[in-house]
Amino acid sequence: MSKIPAQYDLKNYHFELPEDRIAQQPAQRRDASKLMVLDKDTGRCTAADFKDLPDYLPEGALLVANNSRVIPARVFGTKPTGGKVEFLLLTPLPRIISAEGASGWKKARVQGLLRASKSPKARDLITFSDDFRLVPKERGDFGKWVVDIEWRGDLEAVLGRIGCLPLPPYITRPSDENDAERYQTVYCRDDKAGSMAAPTAGLHFTPDVRERIKSAGHEWAEVTLYVGYGTFSPVRERDIRNHVMHSEYIEVPAETAEAVRRAKAEGRPVLAVGTTSARTLEGMFREAGDIKEFKGETDIFITPGYEFNVVECMLTNFHLPESSLIIMVSALAGREPVMDAYKDALKHGFRFFSYGDAMLIR
Repeated sequence: MSKIPAQYDLKNYHFELPEDRIAQQPAQRRDASKLMVLDKDTGRCTAADFKDLPDYLPEGALLVANNSRVIPARVFGTKPTGGKVEFLLLTPLPRIISAEGASGWKKARVQGLLRASKSPKARDLITFSDDFRLVPKERGDFGKWVVDIEWRGDLEAVLGRIGCLPLPPYITRPSDENDAERYQTVYCRDDKAGSMAAPTAGLHFTPDVRERIKSAGHEWAEVTLYVGYGTFSPVRERDIRNHVMHSEYIEVPAETAEAVRRAKAEGRPVLAVGTTSARTLEGMFREAGDIKEFKGETDIFITPGYEFNVVECMLTNFHLPESSLIIMVSALAGREPVMDAYKDALKHGFRFFSYGDAMLIR
């Protein structure tokens, strides 16, 4: 067997992370998080506070953020036998195509995770409320199912009433009222509801930080990526080049494409707020072949050696060992500088993952 080059060997993206460094709660204030600034040219790291982000942005930066909104996509129901079932809707709301059924019921085929003490049977009717139910159709890998959901009224409203926010699996507590606010960005849009996980790099922003970014001469634009469960799916191939990446639905509006083209023409850096924004912009370029308005799926997997066509800088949180996200960040800043920065973050008390601290790669 031939030796896997270092940048493609999954084991080289591993690091030891004590459990107490996984943030279980958000910071007291959004902008009270720490910020590590990594210079991708020199590998130098600087520890700072997120509230001071405007002081560290490269001159004239165009920040591009993901404005998707997390929906309460986890619901709890009952099998015909009386057994309890948990269902997590994975298909983004904008991708659900419904058909009218009898007696006011609507129906759609979607993907989701089903969890029960005893696995449900295909064609069982699982009831969650008097206006939401489902029938399992086909079992997939790792708990995934294709199911037919049935509901009455507006689906988003039904989920808003009976569902709860699907916090990441490494947050070991149930979601609460605080999460309803803090697991959303302040700039998420109601008409972009459909993500089952937050674009977490954006959770640190406050209206005040955004205003100071604008006052400092930087620009803001938005894209949409409906974050799916695949963002938590582990890379299972030792040679990461053999990993099959999940696809996600992305939207780049015309005004954002124009802002990116203008920044490029003026020599100003494009800074992706989060890996989802980076994936959207680079996915748009790969699928459309240019910087332009785009709506559709992308399954782009960004690994070291990838040539970025749009993104030059990134704001991101600290990611899971051996995840596709730490691999993407390493593609931008280099594997060794990123892994060294993670060691530095652990040494200086940074908190990790969704509710953790941030890193600016410039």
